[in-house]
Amino acid sequence: MKGGKKQLQKLESRVRELEAELEAEQRRGVDAVKGVRKYERRVKELTYQTEEDKKNVTRLQDLVDKLQLKVKAYKRQAEEAEEQANTHMSRLRKVQHELEEAQERADIAESQVNKLRAKSRDVGKVVFHFLLQYYILTTYIFLN
Repeated sequence: MKGGKKQLQKLESRVRELEAELEAEQRRGVDAVKGVRKYERRVKELTYQTEEDKKNVTRLQDLVDKLQLKVKAYKRQAEEAEEQANTHMSRLRKVQHELEEAQERADIAESQVNKLRAKSRDVGKVVFHFLLQYYILTTYIFLN
């Protein structure tokens, strides 16, 4: 009996060890299930986030496309404005050149007019003196 009791104690001890291992294994199983559920939730979250990111990328790409079209339009407008500015500058230079030539002609004409006035004054003085002398002479002849 002594041997039977000892063997019984060993078996009971072994049963307790196995029960403890079973509990530990069950806890690990529960923890594993919790971990799997946690990772499944995380996968769902990441899948949802990925879908949202794809939608955002699509929206942003559409926006980029629209902005590129606007940039092209603005660039074309800028080029047209630059062409107009160049045309206007060319016209302005031409008009400035014509104005300078007209100013030169006006200066020359004014100079000629001043010369003619000076000559006219001199001629007028000569004519006046001539007429005065003629008048004096005719008066003298008439009176005598």
